[in-house]
Amino acid sequence: MRTIDLRGRRLTPADMLAVVPRAAQARAEALQTAARIVEDVRTDGVAALRAQAERFDRVSGHALRVPAEHIAEAAASVDPAVREALETAIGRVRQASAAQVPASQTTAIGPGARITQRWQPVTRAGVYIPGGKAPLASSVVMNVVPAQVAGVRSIALASPPQAGHDGRVHPTILAAAALLGIDEVYAIGGAGAIGALAYGVAELDLDPVDVVTGPGNNYVASAKRAVAGVVGTDSEAGATEILIVADAGADARFIAADLISQAEHDEQASAVLVTDDHMLAERVAAEVAAQAASTTHAERVAAALSGPQSAIVLVDDRAMAEAFSNAYAPEHLELHLADASTAAARFTNAGAVFVGDQTPVSLGDYMAGSNHVLPTGGQARYAPGLGAYTFLRPQQVIEYDHAALAQVRSGVVALAAAELLPGHGDAVEARFAGPDAAERVR
Repeated sequence: MRTIDLRGRRLTPADMLAVVPRAAQARAEALQTAARIVEDVRTDGVAALRAQAERFDRVSGHALRVPAEHIAEAAASVDPAVREALETAIGRVRQASAAQVPASQTTAIGPGARITQRWQPVTRAGVYIPGGKAPLASSVVMNVVPAQVAGVRSIALASPPQAGHDGRVHPTILAAAALLGIDEVYAIGGAGAIGALAYGVAELDLDPVDVVTGPGNNYVASAKRAVAGVVGTDSEAGATEILIVADAGADARFIAADLISQAEHDEQASAVLVTDDHMLAERVAAEVAAQAASTTHAERVAAALSGPQSAIVLVDDRAMAEAFSNAYAPEHLELHLADASTAAARFTNAGAVFVGDQTPVSLGDYMAGSNHVLPTGGQARYAPGLGAYTFLRPQQVIEYDHAALAQVRSGVVALAAAELLPGHGDAVEARFAGPDAAERVR
């Protein structure tokens, strides 16, 4: 891992944004490619999806819409320990997601005048589940449960076909879908899957969805940007990120293990340590080298940790660490600090915050109850992670009676005239004209 030494420098917020490590070129290239893939699916449907499966997944001739028997077989054969873990995760995520559904509220503006704020679920959602380098069965839970809690009635799931499973979706992903009652599943991967969900594919009886969600690589994230405006999307959850802020008392072994845990996702994964203690930085660098060499995906981890998106960042003090973290706005933020619980309030920009050295990101990936579909690429400065609210639309319902309308009649007419839109005022005045106007007041 490279070192970025910011000690002794006075950095403005713009300067701080400029020095955070990012793989910007990779994201730019992904956007161009993803847009082409999505457009191919929109125009050519099944033909494009089959060509993409052969090119990217090394699969041909497979069932694009997963037969019910494949889902049933996967549910019957799943490892009991995995089934139990999935069921536990489902319960925890369902419990946490329920807190994200606001109650309907009615405000009485005056006698006969009220506004109700209600939250309406979308009719249909499409969820994408990665299955390339890692078959993320846990992401089935993280996407489907919040949609179900929100009240979405129709959910379609897409995941890449697996060359090692005769072109089927990974069986653990199918088993997770079965546990949640999802029977509309498509063996479609990458940016093409996002395009298929957004635009629909008539040949597969795949109807367009209202919202597309789910994590993936930079191509999947870029595809969401390409379909934004056609459908709603969650944040662009691209290649994973972890940023750890640590002080002198932190355990270098834990930090190294947590950095590696995210680096094993993808060669484009970002792993960053921020500390004001150079001795800790040296210990972590040594631990990373030792642990990374023996990890299962050593080659992938090495590529991620040596890329421009990963670094050990040296800062002068806690204030500078906070400023750097908030500028970076990581997907996952871990605080390995002696006062982590109280310090957490000052780290405002992050997809999720993991407080203390006993709360690793991998806990959030599976069993914490929080959602692991989170914004990447600095979007945590303004975008939330996935939740029940992703599938809800706030909607105002306005109801006035004749007397209440009369109370604001002159105000509407005055503002309509001021804005040179007299028809607006006329629409109100029409309700006070005619022989029955007085009768409506009673």
